[in-house]
Amino acid sequence: MNNTTIDYADFAEYDRRQRAIERHLVTAFLGGLAVGLTGMLISASGLAWLGQVYDPYAYLALALTVGATASGFGWALVTTFLAAVSTLVSALGASALTGDDAFDVIGGSPTGLNWTLALLVGLGLLAYVTRRQDGWGDVAAGAVGAALIADVVDRATPGFIDSEQSFWPGPAMVVGLASVALVLALRRSTRGRLRALAMSAVFAGLFTVCLGAFVAGWIPLAV
Repeated sequence: MNNTTIDYADFAEYDRRQRAIERHLVTAFLGGLAVGLTGMLISASGLAWLGQVYDPYAYLALALTVGATASGFGWALVTTFLAAVSTLVSALGASALTGDDAFDVIGGSPTGLNWTLALLVGLGLLAYVTRRQDGWGDVAAGAVGAALIADVVDRATPGFIDSEQSFWPGPAMVVGLASVALVLALRRSTRGRLRALAMSAVFAGLFTVCLGAFVAGWIPLAV
């Protein structure tokens, strides 16, 4: 007779992993609902400076947190998308009750909404990659910082697509410093932090040059 040994510890570990994934999914969904509802309330409150900092950076912070805590790359994609969609659903529902347009709460327009959703999912995936302690993790951390810094440049520079006169200097300085601090926090070694900051500067610089060329008409793209 064959003796079969069953290691119940493996089953227990598998069950713990499944329960952790379920909790992460639920937390991402509820977090999206809370962030979207809060964004709608802030938009309706008339506090322009708070709205400038909250939108889109609270949504980006949610995506980064969900992606960085996912149990795998695929789960980072699923949970970040779930959090983004629940944020949109929450804002749409709350805006319907108040008679406002949800596009003013997230993204500022239908096109801005689509870009925001794509950016949320992309940042969630990058946040997961930052858990790697190698060069790819440094590149991902640099890309995260560049995305935030590039948005600050776009909103703070007159003549750019989403330029806002009141965004400079207060909100821009706060978000810019927070972006640099985030890049430093995502890496654990001094070398990794320096490389991530260098990547952020390079990526943000390239984005700014391309954005400037687009605004000047050198890049004929329709939006």
